[in-house]
Amino acid sequence: MTIHYHGTPITPNAALLSLAGKNFCVSHANPQQVETCHKIGQSVMLDNGAFTAWTQGKPTNWEKYYEWCDKWLDYSTTWAVIPDAIDAGAEVQDELIKQWPHGDRGVPVWHMDEPIDRLLTLLDQWPMVCMGSAGDYAKLLTPKWEARMDDAWSQISKRHRRTPKVHMLRGMQMCRLRWPFFSVDSTDVARNHNRDGRPKGRAEMWDASQCPAEFVIQPEQLVLA
Repeated sequence: MTIHYHGTPITPNAALLSLAGKNFCVSHANPQQVETCHKIGQSVMLDNGAFTAWTQGKPTNWEKYYEWCDKWLDYSTTWAVIPDAIDAGAEVQDELIKQWPHGDRGVPVWHMDEPIDRLLTLLDQWPMVCMGSAGDYAKLLTPKWEARMDDAWSQISKRHRRTPKVHMLRGMQMCRLRWPFFSVDSTDVARNHNRDGRPKGRAEMWDASQCPAEFVIQPEQLVLA
C-alpha cells in the first residue's frame, strides 16, 4: 500500500496534533515542527529543501543538513532525501550522493530530465529512489510528463520482477493513477485544510487513495502515414 507523507508546517499546531499517527514530511527549509512530528507521527521523511531553495534562489548548506539529519535518523522509521541540485545534471547529482554521510538511511533523487539509465542504476544500488519532476518535465501530468513517466516505468518493469520502492516527490496526486509508487508526499493538507477546517479528513482522503501494485506497460501508439 502507498505511504502518504503530509508536508509541514501544518498550522495552527492544533491542526498538526489532530493528525497524530500520520506520516509526515519535514523540510530542512521549514524544520520547526520536526520534533512534534517525531512525537506523534508513524514515520517521518526528512526533505533536503532543494526545491524550496531552487524556487527562491537561495543557496544550500549541506553540512547543516547532514547535522540536522544525524539527530533524527536515530528514529528507525525516519529517512532522509539525499541532497540534489535541480537542473544541474547527473554528474553533480552523483557527486552529492558520494558526499552523503548517512549511508542507506538516505534516498537518492532521480530527476525526470536525466537519463533513464541513471534511474535504473540507482535502483540497482539503493533500497529506494525518489523521482523528481524537472526540466522539460517540471509540470506534473502534462502529456509530455506522462509519456516520460510511462517510459521510465516500462524500463523499470522490464528489469525488476517485483516493483522496487520509488517515492514520488510532490506526488500525492499520483494516487489512483497507473504508476506504482511506494510512497508520495504533498503539502496539500498544510496549504488547504483551512478551506474546510478538516485537516484530518483531508489527510484521510489522501491516505485512502492507493497506487497500483505494478505498472502495466502501455501499448505503443502507431502513427499512420
